[in-house]
Amino acid sequence: MNILILGGGGREHALAWAVLQNPRCDRLIVAPGNAGIAGIADCADLDITDPGAVVTFAEEESVDFVIIGPEAPLAAGVADRLAEAGILVFGPSAEAARLEASKAFAKEVCNACGAPTAPYARFTDAEAAKAHVAARGAPIVVKADGLAAGKGVVVAESVAEAEAAIDAMLGGAFGQAGAEVVIEAFMAGEEASFFVLCDGAHVLPVGTAQDHKRIGEGDTGPNTGGMGAYSPAPVMTPEVEARALDEIVRPTVAELARRGTPYRGVLYAGLMIENGRPRLVEYNVRFGDPECQALMMRLGGQALDLMLAAAEGRLDRARVHWADDHAVTVVIAAQGYPGAVEKGAPIGGLDGLPEDSFHMMFHGGTAFAEGRIVAAGGRVLNATARGATLAEARDRAYALAGAVELPGGLMRRDIGWRALGKPSHEG
Repeated sequence: MNILILGGGGREHALAWAVLQNPRCDRLIVAPGNAGIAGIADCADLDITDPGAVVTFAEEESVDFVIIGPEAPLAAGVADRLAEAGILVFGPSAEAARLEASKAFAKEVCNACGAPTAPYARFTDAEAAKAHVAARGAPIVVKADGLAAGKGVVVAESVAEAEAAIDAMLGGAFGQAGAEVVIEAFMAGEEASFFVLCDGAHVLPVGTAQDHKRIGEGDTGPNTGGMGAYSPAPVMTPEVEARALDEIVRPTVAELARRGTPYRGVLYAGLMIENGRPRLVEYNVRFGDPECQALMMRLGGQALDLMLAAAEGRLDRARVHWADDHAVTVVIAAQGYPGAVEKGAPIGGLDGLPEDSFHMMFHGGTAFAEGRIVAAGGRVLNATARGATLAEARDRAYALAGAVELPGGLMRRDIGWRALGKPSHEG
């Protein structure tokens, strides 16, 4: 098969790495790709949010299967146009992708199907939003309704912090994504990521992970796109997973089918678990980044078979074959992240790093400049490793990360701390 992956971050590097392990893949193209992806696949300069351009490119390159990595092409309707052109695609329609593209829409669907989530209200007027916050107090959660690259959520510890978030979002900090805000009650508990594949009718769990959203150790500081992850998440016991499927995921998928917009692709449920009870924090309509890196390290080549089964409506006959193992991803970010970052810093130490089924340095924001690899984004690299235990996987991932030289680069030293405790190497 000729396969096209849309995207150019760490998630797409991990997807490409897994797909290439499957003998069904004859040629792999990634658009736009990055410096790391260019070492294993053909990269193409393509506007991946332009449905017509993607369809034309896929037809010209005789692409058999398209895997859509990030959320923006999904919200733009790329999956719809590919399907209309008769090209097999992994990713939901634009209407179904509103589960992520609009926090308010996701809440409406949850209310309609009875999926447990936090009480909420939605606002376009700052003063009305502030009055709501004042009446309810803190902690409270303020979210930009639209797509904000994983940064449009503020868990406010005080009313003043919530008011500042409201002013920023409705004041244009996230552009059109913040034209409306959703304000939710704070949910206590432990957060986890639950990934399922959907083919419009059937649901197949493909893994759990725990992300580390905040910039600082011990989960402190501003939210980011994710500073690291590990899989599986111990808090997602078989009992919790079963409840999440029965009470949240399956009712949501059934509600979308009832509305005439069946969900096809991967559905990522961000959950808050308290006393064994899962509640929905948010939906994403693609693999998480950096959770995908840890998941792909564990799934390997079977990931392609599973994504094909979802796209072709065969999930009821698909099975996931899990090894009893663990994977950890440590993100190396550029100086200044999650704020403005300097691009162009040279990256050293990449040559000679192990690249096998237990160690991979997945590239996020990297590019070539003057014959060398340089930083080209906020989250630059993803040191990912697998092990028989979570501690072994963590130690291997940090050994990889420690070999990299990135001026001003930063990383958290406590990835996996909720499951492992404070690591001995934390400085």
